[in-house]
Amino acid sequence: MTPTRTVAFATAFALALGAGYWMGSGKVLIPAAVSSVAQHSAESARSTAAPSNGPATDPTTTSGGATPASERQILYYRNPMGLPDTSPVPKKDSMGMDYIPVYADDNPGDVGVVVVSPARVQTLGVRTALVEERPLEAMVRASGRVEVDERAQVVVAPRFEGWIERLHVSAVGDKVRKGQALFTTYSPELQSAGEELRIAERLARDSEGNDAIANESARRLAEATRGRLRNLQVADQTSPRQTFHSPANGIVLEKPAIQGARFEAGETLFRIADLSRVWIIADVYERDLARVRVGQPARLTLDAFPGRRFEAKVAYRYPTLNATTRSTPVRLELDNREGLLQPGMFAQVELDTGGSAPRTTVPATAVIDDGQRQVVLLALDEGRFQPRPVRLGERGIDAVEVLEGVKPGDRVVVSANFLIDSESQLRAALANLVDSGTGQAGSDARPGGEAPVAGTTHRAEGTIDAIDRASGSVTVTHGEIPSLKWPAMTMDFTLADSALVDGIQPGTAARFEFRQGEPGEFLITRIERLPAGTASGGTGHKGH
Repeated sequence: MTPTRTVAFATAFALALGAGYWMGSGKVLIPAAVSSVAQHSAESARSTAAPSNGPATDPTTTSGGATPASERQILYYRNPMGLPDTSPVPKKDSMGMDYIPVYADDNPGDVGVVVVSPARVQTLGVRTALVEERPLEAMVRASGRVEVDERAQVVVAPRFEGWIERLHVSAVGDKVRKGQALFTTYSPELQSAGEELRIAERLARDSEGNDAIANESARRLAEATRGRLRNLQVADQTSPRQTFHSPANGIVLEKPAIQGARFEAGETLFRIADLSRVWIIADVYERDLARVRVGQPARLTLDAFPGRRFEAKVAYRYPTLNATTRSTPVRLELDNREGLLQPGMFAQVELDTGGSAPRTTVPATAVIDDGQRQVVLLALDEGRFQPRPVRLGERGIDAVEVLEGVKPGDRVVVSANFLIDSESQLRAALANLVDSGTGQAGSDARPGGEAPVAGTTHRAEGTIDAIDRASGSVTVTHGEIPSLKWPAMTMDFTLADSALVDGIQPGTAARFEFRQGEPGEFLITRIERLPAGTASGGTGHKGH
């Protein structure tokens, strides 16, 4: 018998038995044996119809061998309104909404994971980088100014009064050598002291051998006069005219001396400084002081020499703090043999605070800082991104030290991470991090598998059934809200302000806006009355 005739015969036989059974019982039922025969016949027919060289196809599986939907393992059921409530068996909430199943292949352990399609990843321009262990290039930046080395400047100030008879160096900025003549003075005080010394010396000579008392007095007077002239730093003790010489090599910074002018004792006539080495005084802010130490290398740039950098070291950190600017001066010493740096120049200082020790670092653009916590996006496989809270250390030029949260070898998102945050509602995923140890969906889950984002505004239309001013709530019958995947239903909302329902009576048709507060709390922020009977009850959409 041919296969086709066999199938036809089996089918006819099954139909006959089914008809007899139905006539006897009055019920449309097919016995198990008949159903088995029919199934076997159908399978035989399919196998016969299939080409002899092609594989048989199992209708219960996909071409890729995936597990059918009916065989997916359900872990538990979660509350459809986002409440922290789960159930091991199917159930409904107080409003009649079915609890949502959570499947094993939904990766419940990846709490907060955001999935973005590969096409969307490419459109957003997402770039990633590896977490690395390397020395951190960290800088403390400060403003500074070039100043004279205080240990390399001298002043010339006569200790007697007189007049300047002649200037040998007559201009500020002139270079002078040690021992070079600067000016010559005349002093009546020196002339008087010199005459006194000569008289005392002559009396001492004349009284020698004749009058011992007179000789001793004259000798003591001469010695006292010589001591006074020495204290006046007079080179020639017998002359009223003195020439002063430069005590060091350097540049004349100040020269109040004018030829022919009178000067007082102790008046500064020349100030000379050696500028072969200068100081840079940089003002470091209080928050950066802990990162500055003596001996630290530094780089300087000056507006006068664009494109050129000067190397220096921190020589001293002053022990005082300017209460107005909240900064402390730091002194750097710099070689200036070329004479390029001039006192008063403005400088930008960069202090290298990173050191050479390797640290776990991520690119600075990988960190999302919301003011309360710092987060990076871990790039997983197949377009999945997981927010990971991190504890940061020192910040570098283009990288940040990570003390906790990631390890070397992890891959983080460095570009378009804020776009992923916006498009995928990452803020809700960050809230779910609190529950990361439970293996369950976070408490802010939406019906349909989406997590409601605190602060996101939703709009809907419906009828206000009841108003409770005492508790600040209203009961609303609304239509479908697609932004939350909610069906039409009646539920309670909290009022952001009781004044929103002023002049509104129960039964009023209204368009309203609301957002989520605490889990399970939905806060109405705006109500707009509609003409009676015009509430569509299903135009809700999400706004930002």
